[in-house]
Amino acid sequence: MTKVKAGIPQGTRDFSAEVVKKRDYIVNTIKTVFELYGFQPLETPAMENLETLMGKYGEEGDRLIFKILNNGLDNPAKHQQVKEDFEKVLEGKSVKSITERALRYDLTIPFARYVSMNHGQLTFPFKRYQVQPVWRADRPQKGRYREFFQCDVDIVGSYSLLNEVELSNIYATVFKKLGLAVEIKINSRKLLQALAEICGGAEKMMDITIAIDKLDKIGIEKVKEELEQKNLTKDQIAIIEKYLSISGTSNEKLEDIKSLFGNNDNGKKGIEEIEFVLNYQDGNQNELPLSIDLTLARGLNYYTGIILEVKSTEVQMGSIGGGGRYDDLTGLFGVPNIPGVGISFGLDRIYDVIEELNKFPEEVGTGTQVLFFNLGDVECKKAFGLMQQLRDNNIRCEIYHEQAKFDKQFKYAEKKKIGFVVIIGSEELKSGNCSIKNLLTGEQQTISSSSILKYNFHQ
Repeated sequence: MTKVKAGIPQGTRDFSAEVVKKRDYIVNTIKTVFELYGFQPLETPAMENLETLMGKYGEEGDRLIFKILNNGLDNPAKHQQVKEDFEKVLEGKSVKSITERALRYDLTIPFARYVSMNHGQLTFPFKRYQVQPVWRADRPQKGRYREFFQCDVDIVGSYSLLNEVELSNIYATVFKKLGLAVEIKINSRKLLQALAEICGGAEKMMDITIAIDKLDKIGIEKVKEELEQKNLTKDQIAIIEKYLSISGTSNEKLEDIKSLFGNNDNGKKGIEEIEFVLNYQDGNQNELPLSIDLTLARGLNYYTGIILEVKSTEVQMGSIGGGGRYDDLTGLFGVPNIPGVGISFGLDRIYDVIEELNKFPEEVGTGTQVLFFNLGDVECKKAFGLMQQLRDNNIRCEIYHEQAKFDKQFKYAEKKKIGFVVIIGSEELKSGNCSIKNLLTGEQQTISSSSILKYNFHQ
């Protein structure tokens, strides 16, 4: 057998027990809030048919989709055909003989596919949440991975803007429970559509939104260069620059937008939608950290209305959540007129923020609470019986795997950060007692074995 150097693909990670527990803490917090708001879980396959995904994320998004090669490409009789088909794939074409499937890029398109396939059996509005990994062939960097988890919550079958209000409140509730200070940014794709219409036509929208979406990364001058390469005129670019430079309070931004867009129908509709969501917070006891960000574009094809994005105000990090309305998504699968809106939580980035701020609760990383020493066959059997009693009462326990010196067993407990050890030696066996040592305080006491269930093993 050929030996290989151990390693994992770039942009992926292994998770230790400590990390898994911290991630579970985040996920469970999010799921609890989702269910508090009436959402139910759903899971979809890791892979989708390629045609399900392609063309849904814009030109740049399509390039980041991980395609899966078909089986049987090593057939010698078909080498020439396979070679020709591979050349077509390298040209950016989809060739079924080479690849028909791909790893999912996000959870939204698979969800739309699911709704399209099952709409006759669903109760609308249909409210689901989904927590699963997704894959993107992106360049790995801080907070950006090729394999990462998304936590999505969506509502389909309703045009009501109350859904946007609910989703913004879900964001605020989750991050409050996690102890993170955030800013929830809001915009409308209708404003961006209006911007495109006064800058040469609706067909310019994707070029404009993709460029605007890069503003934080490349700056206004590079954005202008990119727009020029997309054949926008200097006057049109000047309008876009004026739009991007609007500042002030949310009300001041709305007034400037009204002046810029005049009587444009999409502009007026976008303003109305933003005002609805913002005004719904007036008088709300739990005021949301919600603000208008006109540079927010969410460069995905399928958004049609309100869009949202969440950023930490304490750590320099990309967005830790985002989403919006997509009223035509199921129409891509031949099932029109099912409106939808959803948001996503970036689990990996949220983890990085909490870790950097050292805000994980101490008890999250706690594993085994009690270690029973192994001091002989008879003693071990007695210890095992007591251990099972504690486990039946939800005390996390283990017994040392073999007879060993005290020092070795104490070191094992210390390395695993186990809080208590229970010692049953020959003397304890005769007297019907056990010795319990708190490794945090150093305190040790002897109690009867029959009263072990009354002992407080919670530090």
